[in-house]
Amino acid sequence: MKRIIAIDYGDARTGVAVSDLTGSLVGEALTIQEWNPERLAQRIAFFARERDAGTLVLGLPKNMDGTEGPRAEKARAFCALLEKETDLPVVLWDERRSTIEAHDILHAVGKREKKHRATVDAVAASLLLESYLGSPAAKG
Repeated sequence: MKRIIAIDYGDARTGVAVSDLTGSLVGEALTIQEWNPERLAQRIAFFARERDAGTLVLGLPKNMDGTEGPRAEKARAFCALLEKETDLPVVLWDERRSTIEAHDILHAVGKREKKHRATVDAVAASLLLESYLGSPAAKG
């Protein structure tokens, strides 16, 4: 079985979370600092090859009413870059509230806002991956 990698795409920092080999649990999570989308796609492609990934899950930021705005357009453009760089299927996954929930989790464990800026992206990617892994889409 191949691993699944979830990506919480951001302008300066991007959270990445990797499933275990069974595709049922979140394994490692980290943050990649990169402002250039092309270089970021290349770094994620290398990362995906290193971890023998079979699927990428990219967070699609939707508005609370389900509509898409400028951030969703950026995610769709980045999706095209990832598909070109990796030759892997990229699943766009609704990421509404993932960053808010990540902040809430870090606040609950006593992390101060300034200290957890980079960590929040990795936690958001983990939440995105958990959401995907628990869905019927991941099973079939």
